[in-house]
Amino acid sequence: MTQHINRKEAAILLHGLARTKRSLSKMEHALTTEGYHVINVNYPSRKLTIQTLAETHITQAIAECDRLAIKRIHFVTHSMGGILLRHYLSTHQLENLGRVVMLSPPNCGSEVVDILSGFPGFYALNGPAGQQLGTGDSSLPNQLGAVDYPVGIITGNKSINWILSMMIPGDNDGKVSVERAKLSGMSDFLVLPLSHPFIMRSANTIQQTTHFLRHEKFDCTTSPQ
Repeated sequence: MTQHINRKEAAILLHGLARTKRSLSKMEHALTTEGYHVINVNYPSRKLTIQTLAETHITQAIAECDRLAIKRIHFVTHSMGGILLRHYLSTHQLENLGRVVMLSPPNCGSEVVDILSGFPGFYALNGPAGQQLGTGDSSLPNQLGAVDYPVGIITGNKSINWILSMMIPGDNDGKVSVERAKLSGMSDFLVLPLSHPFIMRSANTIQQTTHFLRHEKFDCTTSPQ
């Protein structure tokens, strides 16, 4: 039986690079069923920098929450969406910030960007934001520092793209290594046998996300599958 939340809470969803809000439609449906007011943000991830995307689109989503007098705002992000949120919260104070779940975030960048960003076609496919996601000290993710709000991270160790996986040391999901998904200050961390493009659609991911939003920790009684 679904446990509805009897509080005025919102969940803002931020998709990843070269994706749309449709990629988070299953998550949107699940969180709506749980009783959250869900704002599934659609933003032009390949056209602008991370800073501009965050300032424009997260600000709009929060303004909607303000109009509805939302008491607590949670976030669920996939991939680059997590970096948008980290940047936004590094420059804005959100008094009613709740909990954050990041799915496969390149929190320390990705070696795929290091290797491919100079190749013809990379910019056309990924835009200026894609070029900001390398692993160097000057990359945007590595300039943002630790978090001081509750963050649960779910990442994968299964890949459907062996070519990209060969560029990444250690366990990875085909885009981001398990180690580079981690973030200083995170509240909990979970690795599931899922790939980067599909982790947000997994029933297990969705169940763990809703559990973290309620309890600020993942459900350790559930076996990864």
